[in-house]
Amino acid sequence: MSKKTLRAILIPVLLGLLISACAPPAPAPTAPPAKKFRVGLVTDVGKIDDKSFNQGTWEGVQKAVKELGVEAKYIETQDPNDYMKNIAQFADAGYDVIVTVGFALGEATREAAKKYPNVKFIGVDQFQETPIENVAGLIFEEDKAGFMAGALAALMSKTGKIGAVLGTDAVPPVWRFGEGYRAGAKYVRPNVEVLVVYHNDVGLDKTFTDPEWGKSTALSLVDKGVDVVFGAGGKTGNGALIACAETKKCLAIGVDVDQYYTVPEARSVLLTSAMKDLTEGTFRLIQAAMEGKWKGGNVIGPVRLAPFHDLESQVPQEVRQKLAEIEKGLADGTIQTNVPPAKP
Repeated sequence: MSKKTLRAILIPVLLGLLISACAPPAPAPTAPPAKKFRVGLVTDVGKIDDKSFNQGTWEGVQKAVKELGVEAKYIETQDPNDYMKNIAQFADAGYDVIVTVGFALGEATREAAKKYPNVKFIGVDQFQETPIENVAGLIFEEDKAGFMAGALAALMSKTGKIGAVLGTDAVPPVWRFGEGYRAGAKYVRPNVEVLVVYHNDVGLDKTFTDPEWGKSTALSLVDKGVDVVFGAGGKTGNGALIACAETKKCLAIGVDVDQYYTVPEARSVLLTSAMKDLTEGTFRLIQAAMEGKWKGGNVIGPVRLAPFHDLESQVPQEVRQKLAEIEKGLADGTIQTNVPPAKP
């Protein structure tokens, strides 16, 4: 090969190497953005801001937004016929977890779980008789919370008459609250008179969203000598709490969450709340789904009484001691509420 030919071959090669050395490095391939973990919540006909049951559950989802970085939306059901349609909106959109709030949504939740096996469902207040792998029923021992509330009411009553204004007893958790309340009152004060009123004269679309009925019913109980009222039934129960605050003739006990914070109008008379830890229970199940630690079936959430807050000084030490004994007895089984899982 001649020098001229060799030069003709080498010069382009060397120039190419020089250009390559001077060129900036090619950008590294970018990974596609990670898919956000998404949680949808479907209420029953109660509103998300009911200041008790729905709100407490939604706050558990919001805790997951803040601490786990999930995305979340909710749908408020307007008509019970829309349960499946509302659940399907989230499932068809590829949501990872769907929270359905309330006993009435149980059948639709189980049906949807079978149709969408890759979606995790949290059914709040939905006991699972036959477990489905992708459904966790978040349930609570409402009878125990009601029992403690009833015992406190009976111990604090001056008239010997206490009352409860509740949603429908067709919903087992509500009935367990009411019967637990009655049992706890009788446990500490056998002669106490317990007047329990359920809003059974309307359908499920109204029983938890009727504060005027709750208020008027509480006032009628006060007229009969009741001086402690337990309000348990969404906005209906809230009406009873507000009636006590406006008349100043009765102490009030809230439900589901610490209603000192959700119904501030009642703070001056709010003795406590019979709490189901909806927020923490919901959050933990979402976290389990994210971390691959999910287990279907029934998950029992904690119950307890809220602090006495502004009425702290009015609760005698002997009452506190008795409540502590009852709480311990309920926990270790030495005290039984004798309230069955649902109304016979």
